Amino acid sequence: MNTTPELLQAQAKVPPQMQAQTQPGAQPLLRVDNLHVSYGHIHAVKGISFALKEGAVTTLVGANGAGKSTTLLALSGLVKAQSGAIAFQGDSITGLAPHKIVKRGVVQVAEGRATLTRLTVRENLELGAYTRHDRAERADELEKVFALFPRLRERADGLAGNLSGGEQQMLAIGRALMAKPKVLLLDEPSMGLAPIIVQDIFRILREINQQGLTIFLVEQNVRQALRISDYAYVLETGSIVLEGTGASLLGHPDVQKAYLGG
Repeated sequence: MNTTPELLQAQAKVPPQMQAQTQPGAQPLLRVDNLHVSYGHIHAVKGISFALKEGAVTTLVGANGAGKSTTLLALSGLVKAQSGAIAFQGDSITGLAPHKIVKRGVVQVAEGRATLTRLTVRENLELGAYTRHDRAERADELEKVFALFPRLRERADGLAGNLSGGEQQMLAIGRALMAKPKVLLLDEPSMGLAPIIVQDIFRILREINQQGLTIFLVEQNVRQALRISDYAYVLETGSIVLEGTGASLLGHPDVQKAYLGG
């Protein structure tokens, strides 16, 4: 989707009820300050700053190529930040290896699901708990995932490659939950799914959040994402151009014009 000049020039006021999301005196669960990421000569992320409030659903929306996935990869340690700082629970995780970031509690569900198709559903889920060594705890988390996704219990001993697209997305989310994250990063969970399945996925995400899990969502389905979001940021060509509550951005004329068809 093409960027509109109006959106690039727009400035959003932070609603008073959400000021704790960005106030320096409030301790967010995760804070990003002046993050820059480049791929060779391509400056993909241009000095963005944002915060994730504990227990909230926060969304980063924008068009293809805006830098959304790159931002997630930087948080996960899968790409190196050119400059800037990333802090989780007040401690720097900038430059940490990905597996150490997972151990801290920051876990990503990759774009495209990345299921291991030649392994069973159960084996995929068990791999998600690779940083945890207590068998009883792992069994308990597996049971919680099966309770959340009954279809995965039914298909537990079948190959992951035989699952439908929606079931594979459930598996990807379940695998991430096996690591018992404190914040769940999701990259385009609605990609390639039928509308009715998309609704199910977003309902499940809201259910997970209501159980206390902090969620950071990167999503092109702007309408669905903003509907479940407590707070959101709009990213355009590597820069944040708008922020506010999900409801306020859903009704923002520039967001409607650029992403919602009028």
